[in-house]
Amino acid sequence: MTDPTPDLSRLRINRDTPTPGLRRALRTALLVAAGAVVLVVVALLVLRGRGGATPVQVATAMVAGGGGAAGTGVVANGYVVARTQASVSAKLPGRLAFLGVSEGSHVTEGQVIARLDNADYAAGVTAAEANLATARASLIETESDRDQLQREARRARDVRAQNAQLVSLQDLESAESRAAQADARVRAQEARVQSADAGLRLAQANFENTLIRAPFTGTVLRKDAEVGEVVAPSVGGGLTRGAVVTMADLSTLEVEVDVNEAYIARIRSGQPARITLDAYPDTSFRGAVRMVVPTADRQRATVQVKVSILDHDPRILTEMGARVEFLEPARAAGNASGAAARPRVTVPAEAVHSDGGRTVVWLVQDGQLERREVEAGPTSGGMREVRAGLMGGELLLLSGVANPVAGLRVKVAPK
Repeated sequence: MTDPTPDLSRLRINRDTPTPGLRRALRTALLVAAGAVVLVVVALLVLRGRGGATPVQVATAMVAGGGGAAGTGVVANGYVVARTQASVSAKLPGRLAFLGVSEGSHVTEGQVIARLDNADYAAGVTAAEANLATARASLIETESDRDQLQREARRARDVRAQNAQLVSLQDLESAESRAAQADARVRAQEARVQSADAGLRLAQANFENTLIRAPFTGTVLRKDAEVGEVVAPSVGGGLTRGAVVTMADLSTLEVEVDVNEAYIARIRSGQPARITLDAYPDTSFRGAVRMVVPTADRQRATVQVKVSILDHDPRILTEMGARVEFLEPARAAGNASGAAARPRVTVPAEAVHSDGGRTVVWLVQDGQLERREVEAGPTSGGMREVRAGLMGGELLLLSGVANPVAGLRVKVAPK
């Protein structure tokens, strides 16, 4: 018998399962959104890489010299030193009892600048003086005895010459012997006097060595010891100091620079130079080459050159950093070919790079980077000569971009 009740479960709508059309629309929307996100990210990356938001540090490579009677030749960096400089120490070990100078004090040759505790040496001088006085007194006594005995010997000799019966030969010989012995005692005492005098001079020298004097006229640069410290001619460890002060004659200041071997042929004795101190970059001082040291540094391939400072200025201090430009006469207006000589172009050494075996620089032109191949020479004083590829005045990339790419948009960072 058939159940007359109808099955209504088949008429129920399943709202949890989307329709096939809805699923297709949702999938399409997700794909479009993902593509838009990818496009936005790519656009941001491109804008960041090629935009002008990131400043790039640049520098200008200028033609060195030109337009005057003398052009700039080799450039080198170094330090100011004093040709006459000394670390003054005591000749004897002892405790420093007096120090009469400080940094910047001007002293003259022979001036006492310090003194050791010298009470024992002063007592030694007094004792030596007393010994000398005693020896001299003994000498006077022995000389008096000698003179008396010599007179007696002459008297006995004269009496015997007149009458041999009055003075026997034995008495005469005895008197002469006593006179000779007295003379020998006088000579021995004279030697003792000389010995005592030498002892006094030694004691005085030791006492003088406790006084530390300036070896030359100059200025104290540094105090190396203080009152109460033990000083000695050489450092023995512990609390012992070697030098008391360091001084220099500031009238002998010069600059020592290391010049690349490739440029040393351009340097000659007496060559004029322009000196610029790191402390005063807007001021230059006249200089002249005093010496080219006749040896090279094998490790650095440089030769040391000493340049005298002709303009004496109290602002110039030892150990200051300095930049020396060796000046060379400008070439004649006309040469054998009738063309003007090409000026030397120098750029900061960090602006030159190696790329695939070629030497390149990156120029900043119209806010974009441009790759330029150049022929570069040796480095001197942080600057590198460019023999071909640049004319001077170009703006070069120094830092700010790790991997430069041609066409990359940049902005010059403010200095």
